[in-house]
Amino acid sequence: MMPFTLRRDAFGKLLCEIDGQVHEGVVPVRAFPIAAPEEGIALVGQEGHELVWLERLDDVSPDAQQLIREELASREFLPEISSIKRVSAFATPSTWEVATNRGDATLILKGEEDIRRIGDASLLIADAHGVQYLIRDLFKLDKPSRKMLDRFL
Repeated sequence: MMPFTLRRDAFGKLLCEIDGQVHEGVVPVRAFPIAAPEEGIALVGQEGHELVWLERLDDVSPDAQQLIREELASREFLPEISSIKRVSAFATPSTWEVATNRGDATLILKGEEDIRRIGDASLLIADAHGVQYLIRDLFKLDKPSRKMLDRFL
């Protein structure tokens, strides 16, 4: 990894300095946002070209880590479901009331194909409005939530 520094400009945009050259409007992009969110992060310039590749986020200074995490958080919206409170019907389309790490939400599941497995225990659920919801570990859901979800898997 080539040495670089990160900072924000007066407008809050991320600046990356590499070999004395300053790149404005840099955007961090995760290669594997769900499976390995702390690994494989590219810093991409305004032209869409990769400027820096980070094998692991903890390879950089704590200040750079904080800037990268802040930038990622401002761009990514992936609520994580912690429990399923209610399902309107066990056929699709159905309305789900769920608890997430961003508060309670209501989503509409158009069809079973909108629930995708990611690895052994993770699921990605797309609602009718295009919002993606994550269940990071299916086996950590409470028993009633798993029972409702099993009807759709």
